[in-house]
Amino acid sequence: VKPFKEFTDVFNCLPIAALIEEIALCMHGGLSPELRNLNQINQIRRPLVVPDAGLACDILWSDPEENSCGWMQSQRGVSYTFGEDVVRRACENLKIDVVLRAHQVVDNGYAFFAERRLVTIFSASNYCGEFTNSGA
Repeated sequence: VKPFKEFTDVFNCLPIAALIEEIALCMHGGLSPELRNLNQINQIRRPLVVPDAGLACDILWSDPEENSCGWMQSQRGVSYTFGEDVVRRACENLKIDVVLRAHQVVDNGYAFFAERRLVTIFSASNYCGEFTNSGA
């Protein structure tokens, strides 16, 4: 139990997102309706206690949704799903080319969304003993 708590304490202090070469925004989940500029991410206090809603929650838990537009409450019960229009607008507003994220099982290890402006990368080869991933 003690090593688990120590790992959790370390994870709570790690960055919640990363910007690569000023063009690629990396995060676990996805975008947030609250995200207006990248400086907001730097303002998220650490150690992080993940809130039930808001910017930090969305960066960890939001998901792109095929054939949708705008923001919708996620059926997962936390955060949002978002459409291609949201990705295009976010890339333009944040002056980035692409969002790189994980958080969803994709069959081939990666999946493109919003005309390749968002890429989901998932590297688990046998997630929960149920999902295969030929790209892992």
